[in-house]
Amino acid sequence: MTGPSYLSAAELSSVGTPMLWGVTIAGVLALLVLDFLVTRRPHEVSIREALGWSAFYIALPLAFGGWVWSRYGSELGVQYLTGYLVEKSLSVDNLFVFMLLLAAFAVPAVLAQRVLLYGIAGALVLRAIFIALGAAALQTLDFAFLLFGLVLIATAVKLLRDALSGHEQEVDINKMRSVRLLRRFMPVVDEYQGTKMTVRLNGQRALTPLALVVVAVLATDIVFAVDSVPAVYGITEDPYLVFATNAFALLGLRALYFVLHAALSRLVHLSYGLALILAFIGVKLGLHWAHGSWAGVPEIPTLASLGVIIGVLAVVTLTSLRATRDREPAAAEAATERR
Repeated sequence: MTGPSYLSAAELSSVGTPMLWGVTIAGVLALLVLDFLVTRRPHEVSIREALGWSAFYIALPLAFGGWVWSRYGSELGVQYLTGYLVEKSLSVDNLFVFMLLLAAFAVPAVLAQRVLLYGIAGALVLRAIFIALGAAALQTLDFAFLLFGLVLIATAVKLLRDALSGHEQEVDINKMRSVRLLRRFMPVVDEYQGTKMTVRLNGQRALTPLALVVVAVLATDIVFAVDSVPAVYGITEDPYLVFATNAFALLGLRALYFVLHAALSRLVHLSYGLALILAFIGVKLGLHWAHGSWAGVPEIPTLASLGVIIGVLAVVTLTSLRATRDREPAAAEAATERR
């Protein structure tokens, strides 16, 4: 099995017909509307509810991958599944940042899933924009793959540096540019007002803390879009498959957050694994670009990429659980003492 056949500028191909794009976008919008209806009444999410929705949002993309495999062949099927795995692993990193933001803003448990849903909707819009920009770059710039590769390698270096310094563990909302900008133009009340973004304060419209945290989440979505879109373009050059992998990976984040909430703090080595994966895909993109100019330069097959990604994720998960194996007994003991 060979990797995706990277085409020269203006020769980018896609399996996405206008009808397929329309059906897919309509399906994504319908699922978003469904999620907003589910969260219209704020409530704490039970583990049973979260597991049910997570199972649905895992079965759906896997079934879609089976359809891609049967309809377009094994090569595109492997590209889709590899891209989905990359996006899903990156989305777990999204969840970790969301967890830090929810804690920093002291978001009530009943409002957590509404904040996550706003973040997911914003991320979908941003990913669509970046996917379109990426497709345009691939069609017009011969060095676009090299550029994408350099972006991923630079991101991997920053991710590794942050992991080593522990910087990613801290969120100071008073230093966030988005929060400072909002407070400069509008007053902010101290207490949450349910799902309201604004309220009237002394005859003047004021923001609630919910508005601040939603804007902060959307601001982080921009950063993640810059990372994730080039990463999946390193697996497949088909814009439709890039959009599908992003959409399916994002749609299940709301439920997955509540399933993994306790486990997220134990994945202490995840950033190292993601840095390695992004660097690997960056090198893969660079080799594909070089192969177009020098036929002797080797390419990395998609199936090999899938094996590397699965292997890295498995290793960092096991090492993380091993490194934090003493946390659960300590947490249980602390909970017993509080009682």
